[in-house]
Amino acid sequence: MDEAGLGGILYPTRLPTFHRVPAPTELVELVRWFWIPRWDLAPGRTSRQTILPFPASNLVVGPEGVTLSGPTTGVSHRDLRGKGWAVGALLRPAAAASLSWALEDIADTEVIFEAPELHLAVAEAMQKDSAAARERAADAFAAWITALLPRPEQADELGNQLEDLIASDRSIVRVDQLAERLAMSTRSVQRLALRTVGLPPLAVIRRYRLQEAAERLRSAPEFTIGQIAVDLGYSDNAHLTADFHRILGITPTAYRRDQA
Repeated sequence: MDEAGLGGILYPTRLPTFHRVPAPTELVELVRWFWIPRWDLAPGRTSRQTILPFPASNLVVGPEGVTLSGPTTGVSHRDLRGKGWAVGALLRPAAAASLSWALEDIADTEVIFEAPELHLAVAEAMQKDSAAARERAADAFAAWITALLPRPEQADELGNQLEDLIASDRSIVRVDQLAERLAMSTRSVQRLALRTVGLPPLAVIRRYRLQEAAERLRSAPEFTIGQIAVDLGYSDNAHLTADFHRILGITPTAYRRDQA
C-alpha cells in the first residue's frame, strides 16, 4: 500500500494485512473509504497497532458483531492476537450526524451498533481471504449503507464542507479562518463541528495537520522538521513539536528516528 493509503497509521511496518477500498461514487458524501485488516498471529504473539485516527467516527464489522467507534482525542492502541479480521467504514460528518448518537458523547468510546443484516452479509464475504472477498465485503457494506442510512440533511452536509476545507487548505490553522471560509460565525462553526464530528473545530484542524506531519516525517526525510512545520501552517518548529508531543506522546524527532 502506498503512503497515501496509510493516513492515521503511525507505524506502517507493524501492520498485518491491510487494505483500503474506496467508497463507490454514490456514497462519497457518506463514506470516505472502507478499511480491511486481517491478521493471523502465532500463539502467544501480540501485534500492537498505534493509530492517530482521522477526526471521524467509524462503523466497524468484526466476527463478533458491529460497533460504532466515536472520534478520538488522541492516539489509540489496538492489540491484535490470534486470527481475525475487521471491515470498517470511515464515516463522513454528514453520515455520522445522521446516526442516533450524540457524537460528542461517544468520543473515545466504542458502542455496540445493532445491525444483524450488515454483520451477516460482511461476515459471509470475509470467510475467504482474497481480493474478491474484500471487494464483496465492501460492496455488502455499501449496499447496507445505501439502503438504511438516511440521506444527509443540508445542515449536516455543511459538516462535509468543513472537513473538506480543513483537509485541503493548509492555510487554515484557526477557527476564525474556517468560519470566514464557510461564511458562518465562529460559534456556529463550533456547534457544527460538535454535531457532525464530535470534536471542537480546532481539534479537527490540528488532527489533520498532525496526520500530514506524521506522513511527511515518515516519507520525506529530506525536509527538516522546521520546514514541515512552516509548510503546515505552524509558526515555528516548537509549536509543531508541542502539538505532536501533546497528542502522540512523542516528539517529531523521536518519531522520525523510530521510523528509521
